[in-house]
Amino acid sequence: MDTNFLIAYIGVGLMIALSGIGSAYGVTIAGNAAIGALKKEDSKFGNFLVLTALPGTQGLYGFAGYYMLQNIFNILTPDITPIQSAAVLGAGFALGVVGLLSAIRQGQVCANGIASIGQGNDVFVKTLILAVFPELYAIVALAGVFLIGSAVV
Repeated sequence: MDTNFLIAYIGVGLMIALSGIGSAYGVTIAGNAAIGALKKEDSKFGNFLVLTALPGTQGLYGFAGYYMLQNIFNILTPDITPIQSAAVLGAGFALGVVGLLSAIRQGQVCANGIASIGQGNDVFVKTLILAVFPELYAIVALAGVFLIGSAVV
C-alpha cells in the first residue's frame, strides 16, 4: 500500500517538476531575447512581455494534472492500487516530459519573434500563432492525464 502511494507521488513530482523546469527555461529563453530587443525597440515592451510569459503555461499544466488526479478522480489516496499508481506514474512522466520540451521549444519560437520585432518587423501576432503549436502538445498531454485518470478510477 505505501509503495503504491510512493510510486504515484513520484509521478506527481515528475509531472509538476519537469513541466515547471520547462517553463522556467522557456521563459528565460524568451526573456533573454526581450532584454536584447529592448535595446532597439523600447516601445514594444508589452509585446515582449506577452511572448516571454507564454512558455510559463506548461508549468501550470503540471499543477492542473495533479488537481485532476487528486480532486476530480480522487486517485491519490493511501488505498491506491498498483495499477492506479502505475497509471499516475506514467501520466506524470508523460505530462512532465511533454511540458518540459514544449515549453523550451515554445520559448525558442517566442525568442525568435521577439528578436524579429526588435529588428523592426511587425510579427507579434504571427509569432503568437506559431507559438501556440508547441503549446498544443502540452494540452494534449494534459488531456492524456485526464483520460488516464478516468480510465483507472
